[in-house]
Amino acid sequence: MTETTETTAGPQVVSAITEALGAVLQRDLGDLAPDTKLFETLGLDSTGVLDLLLRLEELLDAEFDTDELEMSHFATVQSLADFITTELGR
Repeated sequence: MTETTETTAGPQVVSAITEALGAVLQRDLGDLAPDTKLFETLGLDSTGVLDLLLRLEELLDAEFDTDELEMSHFATVQSLADFITTELGR
């Protein structure tokens, strides 16, 4: 986990994901690789997804359409970053 995610998502989105995940999981995650799996590798669970979304909305001053959410958006750091970037219209 040494390479940070900056391919399609901006640094602000990646930073918000890292910060929100760290808060939800209650640990310092350092730099996350784009292919880091949120459930299998980091231990995110279904109850943590809601908390994660709320924190991301607060950090990014955004509101995500829950009708658009799919579990595949939470597969990896990159898939979540791509979803958020799309939702923010960037």
